[in-house]
Amino acid sequence: MDDDADVVTLTYRSTGSADVASSLRDETFQRYLRRSKEGPVSAGEKWDEVVNDGCGTTTDVTLTVARVSGGGAIGGATQFEFIPATES
Repeated sequence: MDDDADVVTLTYRSTGSADVASSLRDETFQRYLRRSKEGPVSAGEKWDEVVNDGCGTTTDVTLTVARVSGGGAIGGATQFEFIPATES
């Protein structure tokens, strides 16, 4: 679809865990996001997700859409970029 975003940039509160950061970037999680969030997307949306934190533990993570590039919807080819949020 021509309206599919090329990249959706998401921020998240860093837990300091390398496992959480790695899980977010894993292709399996990105595939899950493409399927579960398919459709229109805009900056400012917040998504509550659960990710692997290693050794069978999970961590709740809120992903915030910071930027949508190349279209206005999440589709099958959309890629995700994850950036730890800076605390204010």
